[in-house]
Amino acid sequence: MSEATTGSTVPRRQLGRYLRELRTNARLTVQVAAKALEWSEAKMWRIETGQTSLRSHDVETMCRVYGAPEELKIALMGLAKETKGKGWWHAYGDVIPESFDLFIGLEEAASSLELYSPELVPGLFQTSDYARAVIKNNSRLQEEEIDRRVQLRIQRQTLVTRFTEPTILRAVLNEAVIRRAVGGTTVMAAQLAWLAELNERPNVSIRLVPFSLGAHQGLDSGSFILMRFPTAADGRNHEPPTVYVQGFTGALYLDKPREIDRYAAGFAAIWDAALPQEESSALFRQTAREMIEP
Repeated sequence: MSEATTGSTVPRRQLGRYLRELRTNARLTVQVAAKALEWSEAKMWRIETGQTSLRSHDVETMCRVYGAPEELKIALMGLAKETKGKGWWHAYGDVIPESFDLFIGLEEAASSLELYSPELVPGLFQTSDYARAVIKNNSRLQEEEIDRRVQLRIQRQTLVTRFTEPTILRAVLNEAVIRRAVGGTTVMAAQLAWLAELNERPNVSIRLVPFSLGAHQGLDSGSFILMRFPTAADGRNHEPPTVYVQGFTGALYLDKPREIDRYAAGFAAIWDAALPQEESSALFRQTAREMIEP
């Protein structure tokens, strides 16, 4: 089985990304780092591009050379243990600490995202008040941790709003998303207005699946995010697309071609069945008015 069809490519790619970032932050060239580690430059390239698995001991050595924080070192050593598997289910709080969010690294590297959300406004579109209401729904969290997660969620949104090479987003929401007044009607009205404003950006397209449509592909698929990555300098796509599915106890990452094809076809069907972008924005604004008008 080729590496392109194994789920282990996801943790390898992520590990390579973080190690490359650590080396860059340490202001070390590949040549200098390779010499310090007594490795070849070719091995460094394979590691940083996710072409090979790594032992935890090797990751520990790299983190020491790069001056990585202890918490990050432990997380990356845990991630290294996942690089040898043929497929993986990431359960938070197990080998990899819960505070180490693998999805954020993938999200930052992606050039485009296609997502379907049947219940909640996606994190990249949430206002801070809406995000706080969603996160507070987890009663296990202390107020300080809630604040940290809200800030992180808002910081992630620069991927959408930045002027230079913003991420391309195509999203479909179920009508239930805009009818559920998360955080109360005032918070939800502001959230709906923000969705309509985002929908005017050239890199964002948000559509709505109305209740009146009846049965559609999204009833079978559930929520998911399909991430695609930039083309390399040689014109090839070295990073295969990845599907992210969030579960109650962990997250599933899929990158086998047949899995990608299934979700891509599913998204296309949901997208085509949804209201056009302009009609969706009009419904966002109308629902916002209905929530705040007596």
